[in-house]
Order: sequence, then C-alpha cells, then structure tokens
Amino acid sequence: MVIFESTKTNTPIPQQDLAPILIAPPHTYVHNPGSDDGGICSNIYTGPTSCLIVTLLFNVLFLRNVPLFFLSQGRQIETLQQLVEVDGGVVNEVKLLRKESRNMNSRVTQLYMQLLHEIIRKRDNALEGSQLENRVLNHTSEMQQLTARYRDLEHKYQHLSSLASNQSAGDWFSFLNAEKILNGLKPKTKPFTQNAYSHTFFRRTNMTAALTSHRRDVLQFTKLYLIFMRPFKDCLQALEEGHANSGMYLVKPENTNKLMQVWCDQRHDPGGWTVVQRRMDGSVNFFRNWETYKQGFGNIDGEYWLGLENIYWLTNQGNYKLLVTLEDWSGRKTFAEYASFRLEPEADFYRLRVGRYHGNAGDSLTWHNGKQFTTLDRDHDVYTGNCAHYQKGGWWYNACAHSNLNGVWYRGGHYRSRYQDGVYWAEFRGGSYSLKKVTMMIRPNPNTFH
Repeated sequence: MVIFESTKTNTPIPQQDLAPILIAPPHTYVHNPGSDDGGICSNIYTGPTSCLIVTLLFNVLFLRNVPLFFLSQGRQIETLQQLVEVDGGVVNEVKLLRKESRNMNSRVTQLYMQLLHEIIRKRDNALEGSQLENRVLNHTSEMQQLTARYRDLEHKYQHLSSLASNQSAGDWFSFLNAEKILNGLKPKTKPFTQNAYSHTFFRRTNMTAALTSHRRDVLQFTKLYLIFMRPFKDCLQALEEGHANSGMYLVKPENTNKLMQVWCDQRHDPGGWTVVQRRMDGSVNFFRNWETYKQGFGNIDGEYWLGLENIYWLTNQGNYKLLVTLEDWSGRKTFAEYASFRLEPEADFYRLRVGRYHGNAGDSLTWHNGKQFTTLDRDHDVYTGNCAHYQKGGWWYNACAHSNLNGVWYRGGHYRSRYQDGVYWAEFRGGSYSLKKVTMMIRPNPNTFH
C-alpha cells in the first residue's frame, strides 16, 4: 500500500481517507530540512519533481472536492431541519391534544351538571307526585268522614221517624208550643183536645206524613237546642260565665245576627282564646279559593280556618290581640303575640291590621301589616305575579311572604319544593322549614301581654 508521509509528524495516513481528494498516482513526499525550495517529490514513474507543483495540484484537487463536502453537510442540515419540523409538528399535536382534553373536560362537566339537574327535576316530580297522593288521601279521608256523618244522620232520621209514629198528641202540642216560644209568639191558652189538635195540625191522615223531609227534623231540634243554649260573643265571655273546658262553642258577635261555631281554648293561660286557625296533621287542604276562605273550612276539632267574614265580625266588636303558637318537629315551642289584631271588611279585601309585637318566635307578620288578603283566584298582593300560586295558600301576602301559615303541610320539617310553599314562620326555622303545629287565636286585649 502506497502512503503519504510527513517528516514533521511521521504519521502514516491511510490511503482510503485521502481517496476523495487524491486523483494523481501515488507518491511520497520527502522534506529536506536543509533546503529552502521546499520538499522533493519522487514519483515511482516519473522520478523527482518539484514539490511546489504537486502541492498546487493537491490544493486544486482539494478545492474541487470542497463543494461535495458542503453538499453533504447541506444534506445533513436538511435532514436535521426535517427532524426539527417533525418535532415541531409533534409539539403542535400535543398542544392540540391538550386543548381538546380541556374542551372534553368542560363538556363532561356540562353533561354532569345536566344529569344532576335532571336527577333533581325527577326528584321534584316524585315529590309533587307524593304531595298529590297525600291530597288524594286527604280527600278520601274527608269523603269517608262525610259518609260516616251521612250514616249518622240516616240513623237519626230513622229514630225521629220512629218517635214521630209513636208520639202522643200532647207531646206534639208541647213541641209546637216550644217552636212558638222560639219565634216570639205567645202560646195559645186554649185547652188542648184531641179533636182540636187533629183539626189544626194533623190535616193529613197520619203523623209521619207531616214531617216532609229529614231537614225539617234537624231544623226543629236545632231551634229547640238554641232556646236552651245562648250563644256568647266570644270565648272569653264563655269562660267568665263558668265554661272552663276547651271545646266547641256557639258564638254570635255583637252588631250582627251571624252565628258561628268556634273552638275555645280555655287551657292556654289565661284562657278565653278563640281559635281562628289551626294546623296539626295535614288532614285539610288549605289551597282554596276566595269564597271558601271567606266562609271558612275544615274541622272545628282539628285543622280549620274560621273564615275571613267571621274573623272580621269578631275582631271589630272590640280591641282584640292575636297569639300565634308555633311548634317544630323536634318539639320546640315558641309564640308571637300582637297587641292588636283586626280585619277590614270585604270591600277592602279583609286588609290586615296588627299592632306591636312581643314573643320569642320573631316577628314575621308585621311585614304583612296593611296588606289585603290574596287567594289563587283573587290577587291583591304587591308582587307582579300571584303569590298564592307560588305559596300554595291564602294569606295577607306582600311580595311575597315572611310567614305562610296556610301553606302546604310538609311532614318532617325541611322540605324540597320549587317555591317556599310550606307552613313557615321565617323568623323561626326559616322559609324552607314546614312547622308541625300552628295555632292562631284571638282574645280581648286587657293591654297586657301573655
């Protein structure tokens, strides 16, 4: 193998490393240290030659191959650029994937919220269905009670018919005498005889035919009952006259001939309370129309509303105070008392007038002071919509309510509903808590608090 030798390094260089730039025949370069004209080149074919020519030829050949070298380097640079571009594309794809991941997370969150709202809506629908079932049960219970009362009246009618067929003429004459006393007529002093009685009363052939209907029997005995049962103007008068037991009493306010049956609470210190509203078990539906709230509804010995017209006549015969008793589902009891309480007449839609507050339940009624009564078919509140529709009751709504004692009776206290429509007193347990027991009762005000 022919090599190129350098006298400075004396290091042989392999021929294959010089192949790209050496085209001339192999030669040996010998440097003469004692000569200034350069080295001596000897060729195995031509002999010694000047080193200057060989060097120039070598440099020319080297320069001819430089573009090839730079072309190779350019190709490597292009390859590197392609790799960089590929890496940049990967980076962009990673960024896009991250962005899509964020969008996907946002979409998943939206879908989760929609699913949550759907679950809540279905629960609300289930709750409304449960409320509807409770109302159906309430109506069924009321129908059963009415059926039982009707059967009682049938038994009484049969008993009265039996008595009528067995009564003597003298007994019936006494009955007519009592009816004349009731009507303010002076009873006849003419002695009774069978013929005279038969001529005046029994124009028909038998005694049973004289009683034309079951209603007349009830009416006659009711009139006789009222002769011996004088109505009171309120429950305090009944207490002062010795009736110390709580129960149903007949009341006739002053300046009116209107008779009403009320529940008197004589046990709640100091007694003499006339109950105008009571909630205790959810057995009565209080989502009623105007006429029903005006006349009153419910069961006197259970849940009932005395009636706006009755409350108006009671509270306008003197100065009355209002006591509201409240009880939650844990047994805690509170009260709110107002120094004065009365209603304006129907022409003013029974506008509420209440006085100074006292108690430990918080004042949730003064905000309704001066407001007219509103029902589902008579909107007299100051809200743009009908508060009775949202609160599911009848009340002196403002816009809308700090108290809603005629709302829906929910079992258990806290309830879920689209609106705050429970039996609540906002200052006591809040608007989303339906109270277990509520009573509104009035009493003449001696200018002292209970």
